[in-house]
Amino acid sequence: MAVREVHHPLFARVYALMARHEPAAIRHYRDELLVGLSGRVIEVGAGSGANFAHYPSTVTEVLAVEPEDYLREQAAASAADGPVPVTVVNGHADALPAEDATFDAAVACLVLCSVPDQARALAELRRVLRPGGELRFLEHVVAPDRAGLARTQRAVDRVFWPHAFGGCHTARDTSAAIAAAGFDRVEERRIQLGPGLSPVATGILGTARCG
Repeated sequence: MAVREVHHPLFARVYALMARHEPAAIRHYRDELLVGLSGRVIEVGAGSGANFAHYPSTVTEVLAVEPEDYLREQAAASAADGPVPVTVVNGHADALPAEDATFDAAVACLVLCSVPDQARALAELRRVLRPGGELRFLEHVVAPDRAGLARTQRAVDRVFWPHAFGGCHTARDTSAAIAAAGFDRVEERRIQLGPGLSPVATGILGTARCG
């Protein structure tokens, strides 16, 4: 089956540029996201490969799935310089190019905001994880509705944000989606990903197990 094409040429270039110049705090979150991983890992929506340099040497293989053409090219270049073996492939979060129960861990980093269907994407991540496998996630999410930020997020999602930023939605309750997907032992904490009034400032960083 042919993989449907994804093209966001302007957004992809801006996203890759931002990844090359991201704040130290975001790089620290990437380290925390991946620390302690081992074995085979699948990373969904790998972007330009910003996570690759942060994988620990205990990881034996990363299958990096990225549907956007320009970002996938950038990711392939990043993979060549990474500390662990990385294979970059074309594919989508809701139809991962992998067999059932074949990965020790899965990584979703700043991607569940933009998948067309979170429930399907999370079901696919559960499918490819072995029993007891671990999901690591770092995502921006809907804010607690103090000072009306959540209302602002919902408004920008309706008016322009997904169209301007490669399908990204700022007001998704990703925490609830992960819990509803049937993962066990979900642990997360709130983090700050940007200036307090930014629609993408509120984040979560955590882990969940595949029962």
